[in-house]
Formats: sequence, structure tokens, C-alpha cells
Amino acid sequence: MNVFLAMLLALLISFVLSAVLGIRIVPWLHKLKFGQTILDIGPNWHKAKQGTPTMGGFMFIISTIVTFILLVVVDYFMGGDLIAGALPSAVAGATKVKIYSALMLGIGFGFIGFCDDYIKVVKKQNEGLTIMQKTMAQLALSIAYVATMCLSGEQYMYLPFVDNAVTYGHPIVFAIVAIVVIYSTVNAVNFTDGIDGLCASVTATAAFSFAIIAALMKVTGACLLSCVLAGACAGYLIWNWHPAKCFMGDTGSMFLGGIIAGLAFAIESPLLLLLVGIIYVIEGLSDVIQIVYFKITRRIARRKDPKATGKRLFKMAPIHHHFEKVGWSEEKIVIVFSIINLIGGLLACLLVYKGI
Repeated sequence: MNVFLAMLLALLISFVLSAVLGIRIVPWLHKLKFGQTILDIGPNWHKAKQGTPTMGGFMFIISTIVTFILLVVVDYFMGGDLIAGALPSAVAGATKVKIYSALMLGIGFGFIGFCDDYIKVVKKQNEGLTIMQKTMAQLALSIAYVATMCLSGEQYMYLPFVDNAVTYGHPIVFAIVAIVVIYSTVNAVNFTDGIDGLCASVTATAAFSFAIIAALMKVTGACLLSCVLAGACAGYLIWNWHPAKCFMGDTGSMFLGGIIAGLAFAIESPLLLLLVGIIYVIEGLSDVIQIVYFKITRRIARRKDPKATGKRLFKMAPIHHHFEKVGWSEEKIVIVFSIINLIGGLLACLLVYKGI
């Protein structure tokens, strides 16, 4: 199958399937009373979203898995090999494993998110898994994924403009960096899921950028999976654009975080996430900065008054809530953040193009 045709089919089929799945999934979630509980600590106008069905992420999860497998199977019976593409046989096998592993990493984190959502829905509270339970599960999955790469000798990281294009790091150093990247990415994507349409829109732009980068590197399998993901997120937006008819839940956001991290490692470019997912980085850092700033200012203030509290750098974190507080509409935040993320992704594409 022609690669360009496969990319178009990937976008179109996953978009349609994700959008159509909403026709059945949204009423089903309503019937099961899988409504989201809105925390009091959020913007008070979010209370109007109380009861909106959660776990809508199943739309793009199912669409991504089914579309990708369908295209691979059809291509196989047509005598092609889209996953390996034009890669030399010496690296084709390892690349295939990385691409399938990216999908499995997404599914694994999606399952952790599902457990969190299920507890929230059954207990009718917005707590779910404890922080420790969620952290341990995420780290265990990250370590398992990285261990398979290290054991197979696949601890590579592409750096533009560096001789031989790929750096061969020490397994321990690579493992630490990789675990931090995966864990941070998954949670940063989770932070981004705070207003209608934001996480899916930003992820669609990140997937689009990865598709271009993978095409430049001739890793057609990663290009195909990225196109499938971008189309699935776009189809989901029909149901999640403000005012949202459903939320993706941790089921969806953790799946997206896992698969985005997996795609970065599939093309051996995890450091490019700093540009491809620049909004994820900003969202995650804003939360960390808010906490650190609050604790530092509280400690300083309590030297004079033991009952003093700290100050906040942002009106609310993550940063998309700050912009809500200053009067931006949800639609404006989504559009501006998506454009910024797309620009970051295109800069990454340019960096790869010039650096190859």
C-alpha cells in the first residue's frame, strides 16, 4: 500500500470511527450513570459540568487500536510491510517492536486510568486511586517498558546535528532518563485534560508533528500510528468540544500520555517531546512551579507569623485554569494552546529535517 494513501486512510478511518463510536458510547455512559464529579477546588463555573459522562476516551482508544490493526492487516494481505517501510532489515524488526510497544504502552496506562475512573464512578467521589497507588502503578509500567528496551540493546536517543545521528547511552543512564520522560509525559498530559477539548486538540497536533518527523526518518510504522492517533483525537473532539458531551477521564488522558511517550521512543527521539509536546511541558511545569512557590513563600511568611499562608504565582494551576480565571473562554484557550503546540511541533520537524 502506498505510504501517502495509508496516511490519509489512517486519518480518515480513525476520525470517522472515533466520531461514530460516540453515538453509542455517550448514551451508554449516561445509562450507566458514569458522571464526572467536579471538585470544589476548581473554577466554580465548572460545577455546571457535574454529571457529564466520563471515560469517553474509549472512543479514541478503540478507534486507534482498531484502525491501526485494520490497516496493518490489509497491507499485509496486499503484500506490503508498512510498519518496516524502507528501513534496513537489520533495524526493521526492532523498530516494529517499538511501534507495537508504543501502542501497548498507551493501553497499559489507559488501564491504570480506567481503574482510577472506575473507583471514582463507583464511589461517587473525585479521588479514585491514591497518589501512591497511581504513582507506583505508573512507575512499574514505565520500568517494565524501559527494561525491555535495555535488555534488547535498544537504548538509543536521536540528537539532531550529532555525529552518527544517534547517541548510545549507558543503559543505567538511559533507563533513568527514559523512566522520567515516560512518567512525566503521562502526568503532564493528564494535567492538560482540564477543560473541554484541550487535551485532545493538543494531542492531535503532537501526533501530527510526530507523523511528519517519522516520515522524515522513514519510520513509516510510527508515521502511520501517529496519523491514526491524530484522526482519532479529532473525531473525539466532536463530542468533547465546548460544551462537552463527555470527558475522556483518566482512561483517555493516560492512554494519550502513554502512546505519545511510546511514539517518541519508537522514533528514538524522546527529547523532541520538549517541542512536540511543549504545552504538556508548560502545563506540568506550571503545576510544579505553583506548588514550590507556595511552599517557599509560606515558609518565609511563617518566620513572622506562624499562621501565615503562602502566595500563588498563578491564579490557579495548571496554567489553563489561570487563563480561565483572567477571563479567557475555554474555546480561546484550546485554540491558542493548540496553535502554540503545533508551532513547537513544526520547529521540531524543522530541527529533524536540518539535522538529518
